[in-house]
Amino acid sequence: MTVQHFTPEGMLQPTPYHHVAVGTGSTHIHVSGQVARRADGTPVAPGDLAGQVAQALRNISVGLAGAGASFADVLRLTFYVTRWSPEKIGDFMAGVEAVADEIGLRLPMPPASLIGVEYLFEPDVLVEVEATALLD
Repeated sequence: MTVQHFTPEGMLQPTPYHHVAVGTGSTHIHVSGQVARRADGTPVAPGDLAGQVAQALRNISVGLAGAGASFADVLRLTFYVTRWSPEKIGDFMAGVEAVADEIGLRLPMPPASLIGVEYLFEPDVLVEVEATALLD
């Protein structure tokens, strides 16, 4: 296996992600920030954080597949969420959980960061997701 995810004893648990990923492959894949847009640019789930998280993760899945990878190869995810506040975690996780089986994203997720930002490139974009993966 190219990527191993785990959380060593002594690190904060439970969390919706693993704290550590060890990669042994040689091909690095970086999927740029994906948002809740279809390939033709049509917005998906306007005003709905859960729906936008799910669509952005679907788009990450398409990018990974295009490079011959899947979520099993992901070392790290980075989420940028506009106007973040802790009470949004339920909607955020609902989006992750709604799409996890469909795209092969195992839970807990790979190591991940959720970064609150004031805004992204367009006012209707609530979330952007980036991924780093590794293949043999």
